[in-house]
Amino acid sequence: MIFFYYFLTWTAFLFCAVFILLLSFLKSKYKTSLKSRFFLYKNLHQEKADVHFHACSYGEVRSIKTLVLKFDSRITTITQTGFECAKEFCKKVNYLAFENFLPFWFKPCKVLVIFEAEYWLMLVFMARIYKAKIILLNARISDKSYHSYQRFSFFYKKIFSYIDEVFVQSKLDKVRLESLGAKNVKIFKNIKANLEIKNNKIYTKPKEKLIIFASTHKDEEELLLDHFKLEENEKLIIAPRHPERFKEVENLLLNKGLEFEKFSSLKDENKKFSKKILLLDTLGELVNFYAISDVVVLGGSFIEGIGGHNPIEVAYFDNVLISGKFIHNQKALFEEVENVYFCENLKDLNDKIHYLNLKAKISKKENLDLIIQAIQKGIDARKSL
Repeated sequence: MIFFYYFLTWTAFLFCAVFILLLSFLKSKYKTSLKSRFFLYKNLHQEKADVHFHACSYGEVRSIKTLVLKFDSRITTITQTGFECAKEFCKKVNYLAFENFLPFWFKPCKVLVIFEAEYWLMLVFMARIYKAKIILLNARISDKSYHSYQRFSFFYKKIFSYIDEVFVQSKLDKVRLESLGAKNVKIFKNIKANLEIKNNKIYTKPKEKLIIFASTHKDEEELLLDHFKLEENEKLIIAPRHPERFKEVENLLLNKGLEFEKFSSLKDENKKFSKKILLLDTLGELVNFYAISDVVVLGGSFIEGIGGHNPIEVAYFDNVLISGKFIHNQKALFEEVENVYFCENLKDLNDKIHYLNLKAKISKKENLDLIIQAIQKGIDARKSL
């Protein structure tokens, strides 16, 4: 199966190469990642390390920081935001090369740690060739995707045959993954609840009540604005999830005739804004405003298809937390937070923002020692490699 699959990866690559190259020039968010992954642009060399961590994007990379710093580590990621985040705390960082390149690109390691649902057959195969221990961390299968996994169970059973140890988020995830061939499965709380959270800048809290529409997606901003009326003693920050949408949201606000400022245009050191609305058009700043906000409406949950976003940061800073009902990808994390207000009907959004005042709280974090021990055992058992 491996050789047939490897042949397919080359076929897919050759068939799609021109389209991928064009996309890397047309879409700013892909300009580096696609070239690096599919054409090895500035990505020819991967350094050796005891532990290879692979995580998809920004949130996942942040979640493994504590573990990465415990070992001689390297990181691979898929997205530009994930890459930039990883570079902040790890020197050995690469975009993960596409699978057709992995047999001659992937360097030996003693342990491979894969975060969540990054199921790359050639990645686990090459790690096994080098006799590495393979750990799947924070594993989950959503209700929506389970049927797809079942349909291709023969493929996932092959992947899980190479994985030595699996840490899942819930009992249901354990049952589902075991049905796909996963072995040595342990239930462990979502490690995103163990995020090291701190604001890197301190801004002055405005005298008005500060509301944030956080990590919003296409169509969500308009939906929320249509069901919310900003009062005299309130200010609003809108923080789109993806930077390529900043201009789109700016145009939406202009078309609605709303007065606003852009964060990137603020000259004041404390980032005070005089208008009622601020468009947060800079990455890495949201946590700094969580620290001084009163109410956070967490996006990715008011339209179908996204599945919600991590509520832990919001709760850490003692905010009133309001979420939509579509949180199927974040159920385990929402179980770690008390006092979340769910908005089942958008007609209730305005009242919830204005009148609810119970602040979200994080449940007790789980110790990472079990995972650290699993990685260390893998290193110790392969000292001669």
